[in-house]
Amino acid sequence: MNLDFSWMAWTWPTAAFFGTILLLLCGMAAWEYVSPGGNPRIGILRFETTRGDRLFLSLLGSAFIHLAWLGLVGPNLWALALSVVYAVGVFRYV
Repeated sequence: MNLDFSWMAWTWPTAAFFGTILLLLCGMAAWEYVSPGGNPRIGILRFETTRGDRLFLSLLGSAFIHLAWLGLVGPNLWALALSVVYAVGVFRYV
């Protein structure tokens, strides 16, 4: 089977992006294996979330932050810092 990915623009930033998401998912899987249950809790959104839910919310919110930053400000990497602050806030308070 020949997998030809030449139709996609695989740049180093694109590969790093998908590699980071893969590492996050593998890390969360290992964390769940070591400490099962996901530590469910009720945060400021008033519904129960687990570690995986909080990871999903932080990834989804970071995507929206990056899209808004790209549309309003332009292509620079300050949105990454804002996304990290957002993710820390989600894991801490949600």
